[in-house]
Amino acid sequence: MNALRIGIAGLGTVGVSTVQVIEQHKELLAKRAGRPIKIVAVSARSRTLDRGIDISSYRWCDDSAEMADADDIDLVIELIGGSDGIAKVLAEKALAAGKHIVTANKALIAHHGTALAEIAEKSGAAIYCEAAVAGGIPILKALREGLAGNQISRVYGILNGTCNYILTEMRDTGRTFDDVLLEAQKLGYAEADPTFDVDGIDTAHKLAILSAISFGTKVDFEGIYVEGIREIAPIDIEFAEELGFGIKLLGIASKNGDEIEQRVHACMVPIDAPINHVEGSFNAVVADGDFVVSVLHEGRGAGGGPTASAVIADVIDIARGHRVPLFGIPATELEAVPTRGMNHHKGAYYVRFNVVDESGVLADIARALTDHKVSMESVLQRSRDPNQIVPVVMTLHETEEAAMRRAVDQISKIGAVVEPPVVIRIEEF
Repeated sequence: MNALRIGIAGLGTVGVSTVQVIEQHKELLAKRAGRPIKIVAVSARSRTLDRGIDISSYRWCDDSAEMADADDIDLVIELIGGSDGIAKVLAEKALAAGKHIVTANKALIAHHGTALAEIAEKSGAAIYCEAAVAGGIPILKALREGLAGNQISRVYGILNGTCNYILTEMRDTGRTFDDVLLEAQKLGYAEADPTFDVDGIDTAHKLAILSAISFGTKVDFEGIYVEGIREIAPIDIEFAEELGFGIKLLGIASKNGDEIEQRVHACMVPIDAPINHVEGSFNAVVADGDFVVSVLHEGRGAGGGPTASAVIADVIDIARGHRVPLFGIPATELEAVPTRGMNHHKGAYYVRFNVVDESGVLADIARALTDHKVSMESVLQRSRDPNQIVPVVMTLHETEEAAMRRAVDQISKIGAVVEPPVVIRIEEF
């Protein structure tokens, strides 16, 4: 059988690992794919950079978009990154020309996945993105195929290893967010500009893809509520453990009637919940289905090896002629479903106020909660000398987000409240 001829656009960590897998496992991959897999061309920013691999036998493309027009390329592996620019141009041109696309680019799929799937289906090409979500965990294939007999009601998970590493280290060492972030950058777990990771954007990109596959809907990145973890302090982790919880940054998507709720934020999860035991830089995804009930997939969510493993899994599917729509159903059948605004979210809450320890403060806070019909479940306060700043922690019974926000805004205007309150949602998994 003829070889599947590949062009690789992007030779960063994942691109290099992908080349290594294809070259080191050439015979094994040919057996599993039913045909040889051959790299024909590569493209990257620099031709002369020492990447630790030999690329001299591959044709070099100064412009990766050349691959879309090349007669000797059947499949393009897009590892450039970014939601727009050359990555988008390459994907669109290649798919329109009938060439298959395998990508690890979550931003591209989160913003343009529906449109790219439509182009692919018109030309008869395949587009797969297993590597875009949770690295080496084969979660997209699991949702799209392994759980195809289920109506998925909720999918959630730890989708960013950097944040999970930071929260784990803060818990284990008692150090601040800023201190652990600096260490994570030195170790290579966090980028020099960590915004996408710690502010939840990376998680939101991945959640948009999970949500579309789980519910058969058009990708709706703009409909995701996003918060990061910058405001979490060691004292919040201490209080969480005292209350029987751990803190994780989660992406959560659920189908509620004719609406979808998509949100990314720090959560307090029960200390014995399986997802609370996912440590360090590991990722995990949980899917709730009507027949399977609940399944958890855990593994390494980033890094060259795990991500390249996911890339190659997609390549083998295409080599074998296995075709499944990107989101599980044809792009033309994906629904445009309204997103439930975060103000309508209902749940329990943890709130920490830093206040001057003086008479009447708790009464003022309680009055504000009563004004907005928000009910307290518990109060924790660590005493200090009078007139010193002390943390007051409350857990609130299930209430609507809008009411909780109005109450917290009112409380923040009390003179004795000296810092913006910290709010963490409580999830009962």
